Amino acid sequence: MPKALPVIDMSTPVCCAPVAAAPMDDDAALEVALRLKAIADPVRVKLLSLLLTSPAGEENGGDLAGSVGLSESTVSHHLGQLRKAGMVESERRGMNVRHRVRREALAALCLVLDPNCCR
Repeated sequence: MPKALPVIDMSTPVCCAPVAAAPMDDDAALEVALRLKAIADPVRVKLLSLLLTSPAGEENGGDLAGSVGLSESTVSHHLGQLRKAGMVESERRGMNVRHRVRREALAALCLVLDPNCCR
């Protein structure tokens, strides 16, 4: 029987001591690893890049799909994974869904990996 992973609420930014501060406990390591796993895909990295560089700070799924050359359903799946990890938030506006990066979540992850990275 495979071991089931614990359920972790990843919708909030990661909140634990930096990796270099002291050896991490299992729960903190899992929190960081699940967020890294969510962005460990070239399409998701590209989607984050497109959202971060968007002049409006947000984009709709159809435009993102065109930019990465994938179907809207595939892009929706990738955005869903980023949303579960707390990296992206989405808002329905009429027939469209607008997506934007949660910068505080990315900043928190950066600080956990290297507390000196953003100074």
